[in-house]
Amino acid sequence: MLPLQERVPLKNSLQKLSDVLVLSLLLSLLAYRLISLHRHAHIWLIAFTCESWFTFVWLLYMNAKWTRVAYRTFPQNLSKIYHDLPAVDVFVTTADPTLEPPIITANTVLSLLAVEYPLHKLSCYVSDDAASPITFYSLVESAKFAKHWVPFCKKHNVRVRAPSVYFSTEPQPSQSLSSDFMREWRRIKDEYEELIRRIETANEDQILSRAADGSKEFLKTERRDHPSMVEVIWENKEGSEDGFPHLIYVAREKRPKHSHHYKAGAMNVLTRVSGVMTNAPFMLNVDCDMFANNPEVVLHAMCLLLGVDDEVSSGFAQAPQQFYGALKDDPFGNQLVLLFKQILPGFQGLQGPAYMGTGCFHRRKVIYGSPPGPPSIEKRGNLSCEELEMIYGSSFEFVESALQITSGYGKGSPANLSSRLDAAKNVAACAYELNTSWGREVYGSITEDNLTGLRIHSMGWRSIYMTPEPPAFLGCAPTGGRASLTQFKRCATGLLEMLLSRKSPILAVMEEKLTLRQCLAYLLFLVLPLRSVFELSYALLPAYCLLADSAFLPKASELGFLVTMALFLIYNVYTLTEYFQYGLSIRAWWNNQRMQRIYAQTSWLLGFFSALLKILGFSETIFEVSRKDQPKPTDVTGADDPGQFTFDSSPVFVSGTAVVCSAWVLLSFWPFVKGLVGRGSYGIPWSVIYKAAVPVCFFLQMCRNA
Repeated sequence: MLPLQERVPLKNSLQKLSDVLVLSLLLSLLAYRLISLHRHAHIWLIAFTCESWFTFVWLLYMNAKWTRVAYRTFPQNLSKIYHDLPAVDVFVTTADPTLEPPIITANTVLSLLAVEYPLHKLSCYVSDDAASPITFYSLVESAKFAKHWVPFCKKHNVRVRAPSVYFSTEPQPSQSLSSDFMREWRRIKDEYEELIRRIETANEDQILSRAADGSKEFLKTERRDHPSMVEVIWENKEGSEDGFPHLIYVAREKRPKHSHHYKAGAMNVLTRVSGVMTNAPFMLNVDCDMFANNPEVVLHAMCLLLGVDDEVSSGFAQAPQQFYGALKDDPFGNQLVLLFKQILPGFQGLQGPAYMGTGCFHRRKVIYGSPPGPPSIEKRGNLSCEELEMIYGSSFEFVESALQITSGYGKGSPANLSSRLDAAKNVAACAYELNTSWGREVYGSITEDNLTGLRIHSMGWRSIYMTPEPPAFLGCAPTGGRASLTQFKRCATGLLEMLLSRKSPILAVMEEKLTLRQCLAYLLFLVLPLRSVFELSYALLPAYCLLADSAFLPKASELGFLVTMALFLIYNVYTLTEYFQYGLSIRAWWNNQRMQRIYAQTSWLLGFFSALLKILGFSETIFEVSRKDQPKPTDVTGADDPGQFTFDSSPVFVSGTAVVCSAWVLLSFWPFVKGLVGRGSYGIPWSVIYKAAVPVCFFLQMCRNA
């Protein structure tokens, strides 16, 4: 039988040897601290505590990297094995038309409508959590453009199917470029530029004045107070391969007195709406800025999800988050190249990579809570109507669709979509989930993706890391100080919520089917907010010792000093070598090293306190949407540098502005030093400096009283 995939272990004995060497130096330093503890003040105990934490984190890294595995896929074999490929429902989520401009969403949708897969097997659902008439209008106009764009891509085998990227360069001159192609290329480009103009100049009042295209639903609608809106923008009624897939707009009901649970609630609504309309056995979800970069991406995913002996090994297939148009040398340390090259392939050797919220193909029945193994016909089929309603809610259509999927009979429904609109609006109601159990397990954390992945792994499912060439999806990384730090702060808050909740991986190891090593892999990320406390404490030790006339490092004449210096040098050479291994520069290495220190003492620290206050009942966490494709910052002097740190009055900058410590940390925080004398958006606001002065004065007073 022809293979659909091949599992390839990634062996690296030199990396393992280096890991052990760093670990041995860390343990030697801890041993030296213990032996010498009685001769030193409490400052050595603080140093020992921090270094013990760093050793624990290093062990977590080793656990995650030591079983690295990759998969090769062979999509050309799919058609020879499966004559009828399964249906796939595609979800695109957007929440704010200002921070996430509709033209970005339109490009993502257009790239997905044009992928290489049977068109009648695909349906694209767009969740608009802002209920924006401009977003709806942009999708209506995009559907008109798709009638020309999709056939053009298929006819000429266009490789990059997001028009914004494809038309950003001229076709490479060659003998194969006929005059007919160039005329068609220019015609399609002109139509795309007209699409951009219509979307970017769209006016809400003008849109609402036209009721013919479905915009009448937006009349008298407020962003946080409106009924369910589900509109079929395009239906591929004939199942023709000459058109493009279904396109459905969804704005779930929102009321001021009902919690909408942020993106987790939106994803649950999309699952229910698609369940009653098309009910495909597989689902793909992407953020509004993650366009399909590989036209065979769905075929690659099917190779991973179908080409296994048992379904246990393929609960979901996760593609890495990679970026287009990224700034050179990763100045904000958010491109996460080493995470995707080193850490996540290591997860694959365990139970699989974590779910990262975008670029992920799910089995629908896994999302419904089906455990691994044969279809649970007896378990769900013998439940009473009341019991089924307690799980899935009161919609007969949704209960029926869920039973089809969990019993193994769901193949996707080709029924008339318009006939399902009432049922779809019903399951998109804000009160639909009340008194039901399904879907609510992923609430309680703003990192709903990690919580969903943990829940799936805890049931015994495994996941697969999908790394086709070219990359499956490409998005845009946030730029500027505020956007980057805000994203990491939100992540840190949600991770700590998970760690300290009943849904913690520590409890899942004891009570469910999560393996111990997979638990440790999850902890590598979940302890990020806690790391901030230890990193900040360690960073303040040099300044404290200088002011208090003390020392926390061994003297140059002592053996412990050699251990400390060896650890510092070997660790940095080792990490630098990792960057060289993937073709990255010394500047990229340094940018990531310094940003790790900055994130630890700003974003992660603020996320730690934010989660702690919520757990103690003093506040509620707020989901902050990151700006997509934000413009390059320009200060009052007219300088234009997208790689330079930008500041505003956000509290996320306070702790970084207050840091006073060693020369190494001072170098790491050099953007903040420049911010103290900078102007415009490149300068730290006085309000932040005044707030930062408070902990600085407290620290100085503490040193003085020591």
